[in-house]
Amino acid sequence: QVQLVESGGGLVQAGGSLRLSCVASGIIFSNNAMGWYRQAPGKQRELVATMTTGGRTNYADSVKGRFTISRDNAKNTVYLQMNSLKPEDTAVYYCNGAQYRFTPWGQGTQVTVSS
Repeated sequence: QVQLVESGGGLVQAGGSLRLSCVASGIIFSNNAMGWYRQAPGKQRELVATMTTGGRTNYADSVKGRFTISRDNAKNTVYLQMNSLKPEDTAVYYCNGAQYRFTPWGQGTQVTVSS
């Protein structure tokens, strides 16, 4: 059974940093490109960062230069380091496969950035 468990969110002032973690189980983690997604109130879920099995990364323009995705295959964990946070980064953040979306999605972790 697939389980994705996100953590690390919180309330932070603009300009601050947070590090999100996502532990995956029930999948062959090392065989999958992974991604971080976010969904703000009233908006569709969007993909913000991906990392392939070979370590290649890609970022949405809105977070490029501020967010860094990484992974630890030994721990079945993907991370998202978020720096220089902006109020528009406020959303629920989720992890999932970058090419194949696993179900169910995790509960996500709330990130709130105050101005």
